[in-house]
Amino acid sequence: MPETTAYRDPSLPAEARANDLLRRMTLEEKVRQMSQRDAAAFLLGDDVDPAALRETFGDRGIGTLQDPRRDLQTNAKTVNAIQRYMLEETRLGIPALVISECLHGHMSDGATIFPQAIGLASAWNPRLIGDMAAATAKEARATGVAQALAPDLDLARDPRWGRVEETYGEDPYLAGRMGSAYVKGMQGTGLEIDREHLVCTLKHYAAHGSPEAGVNLAPVAGSLRDLFTTYLPPFREAVNAGALSVMPAYSEYLDVPASQSYLLLTRVLREAWGFKGYTYSDYGAIEMLHSMHRTASSPAEAGRLALGAGMDLEAPGDYGFGQNLIDMACDGVIPEELIDRAVLRILYVKFMAGLFENPYADTDAAKVINCPAHRELAREIARESIVLLKNDGGLLPLSPQIRSLAVIGPNAAVAQLGDYSRPAERAVSPLDGIRAAVSPATEIRYAKGCELYGSAMDGFAQAVEAARAADAAIVCIGETSHALGGTGWGLDTGSATCGEGYDRTELTPSGMQEELARAVAETGAPVIVVLINGRPISSEWIAEHAPAIIEAWYPGEEGGHALAEILFGSVNPSGKLPITVPRSVGHVPAFYNHKPSARGYYHRPGTPETPGRDYVFTPPTPLFSFGHGLSYTTFAYSDLVILPERISPYGSARVSVTVSNTGDRAGKEVAQLYINDLYSSVTTPVKSLRRFEKIALEPGESKTVTFNIGPDDLELFNDEMQWTVEPGEFEIMVGNLCGILAVS
Repeated sequence: MPETTAYRDPSLPAEARANDLLRRMTLEEKVRQMSQRDAAAFLLGDDVDPAALRETFGDRGIGTLQDPRRDLQTNAKTVNAIQRYMLEETRLGIPALVISECLHGHMSDGATIFPQAIGLASAWNPRLIGDMAAATAKEARATGVAQALAPDLDLARDPRWGRVEETYGEDPYLAGRMGSAYVKGMQGTGLEIDREHLVCTLKHYAAHGSPEAGVNLAPVAGSLRDLFTTYLPPFREAVNAGALSVMPAYSEYLDVPASQSYLLLTRVLREAWGFKGYTYSDYGAIEMLHSMHRTASSPAEAGRLALGAGMDLEAPGDYGFGQNLIDMACDGVIPEELIDRAVLRILYVKFMAGLFENPYADTDAAKVINCPAHRELAREIARESIVLLKNDGGLLPLSPQIRSLAVIGPNAAVAQLGDYSRPAERAVSPLDGIRAAVSPATEIRYAKGCELYGSAMDGFAQAVEAARAADAAIVCIGETSHALGGTGWGLDTGSATCGEGYDRTELTPSGMQEELARAVAETGAPVIVVLINGRPISSEWIAEHAPAIIEAWYPGEEGGHALAEILFGSVNPSGKLPITVPRSVGHVPAFYNHKPSARGYYHRPGTPETPGRDYVFTPPTPLFSFGHGLSYTTFAYSDLVILPERISPYGSARVSVTVSNTGDRAGKEVAQLYINDLYSSVTTPVKSLRRFEKIALEPGESKTVTFNIGPDDLELFNDEMQWTVEPGEFEIMVGNLCGILAVS
């Protein structure tokens, strides 16, 4: 009687199926599951080359495939052809996990492009992030993708870093809330992943977002306490939400590269958090142990170090794994049990993803790709992601009946989408959105003015002329990021000013953009500066002299329409900054949750005319603080109540506050609760975000917002490297109100 192949039985648990399959595998088949190939490499024209598949895979298969990153039809056809080979031509019929970038939409031609991650965080609305992740999963799964390389949970603690745009900002709690919402939307909330959802990959684990000098891949300075209190919490929240894959960072922490960190990959991830999925190396990260970090003297040693620490799969190829692991296992350098451990984790995720039952792209589901509902969702998120930084004199909103309007700047007539997205002709630029929103009688004068970088001023005269003839001038400046995702995608044209590998030594507007804004302002026209960018832009002149400033980030394919709706008042802005905007690069670091001694002792800030102390010629305060964002209405906070007022270290309390719309427009407000441990055995931040809720209020309406806080919100990592809640008083801050919670 033939042996029952238990791994093919969908009624069995994923663990049982994975164990059954593992025992049937040869060493060579196991090691193949620990590497990746690029699906696009098998295309001959628009079709998959069968000879290339046989030459590369033989009868052994592969662990993961990078998706083709072509048009949607080619993607689906390619994935299906390769999966059919895996199931029908390899000995055990193990399908590949197809991987794709899904940072703010599936990175594929025709897929919906949502606001960039830093904009998603500015919405302060986890429900919308979950909705976006679910929509992205449907679009990607329709083309055969089963795993997303997202979300990015790096904390952007240095705004010089080019990848700030890919993050949810500088705060651990906000990033954790957004990341866990993304995971639940992307993977679904069931135990296993259905045909409309994807495996999530948390990246870049951990502390990648604070590189030395702001340079990508550089070491990150910090202590064990910084690691556990600041950098790890967002990842812990997302693991608790069910994420099944983790990508270690390129960078090093405490002198150990993340890809060989036993502390990160085993002691924390597996032993402390109980993570059951698999670890997926960032592209080339194992090679970097040898070529960049120089902790490994050979490719084989790089593979050995990574595997021993807890790395399970190497992407994009097998520089350190592959034949190196086979040779080392046969020679007794590494025990085969380490390989078995990694493969078991990979197979477990494949079974959890339902790949053995549903390996193919569902061409019937392709109708969801960039469907009207997803485009409308992109617009809704863009509306909430745009931040009104300044609005002196109530300049905004403008009337859509305005007689004439100048639209100026290098980002006015282009839809900047941010990195890890594909170009899209359908994307709406600010100019397109403004033209669609104003009266047919409104005269629109467009002038580019200058480029995003460089010293040319040839276009200034046209811009000044347009502004002089207009009732108001909208100046769109900022940055541009590689559409295909930075240095890893072989499209290094040198034209990007932000994104992966595009770090800066200053934060002022590049090129002649600030000078352009000055020239326009000197005409006397009311000026609205719209920032379209991936990292904070610091301009003290613009902050002081422009009467209205909008931070739009990269607002996605519907961003031009959303921006226009805010400019002309059909939508009331509700975005809040997820990152601090420093006065200058000399003020970095500028994050809000700093230690008590971090922003000066003397409190006698100077000016260029009058030297002071702390900083001789400037105050240490930021241009715009974390959590800042204005509205066209006003909100008032009252009746802060903390019950009980005293709790034990294991107790909890309820904090309630009334929020009222005191203006004449409907609007949305983000109630933000911060905690300050007034006196503690180790220093703690002056305040830390612990809760928030976005609420909608009609004019004159009031709502009571209630937050529950407990030991997890009050604990610190003490001098013995243990979590504890210390007795004492905790300041509770919501809006402009403050109360005291006692712990004894």
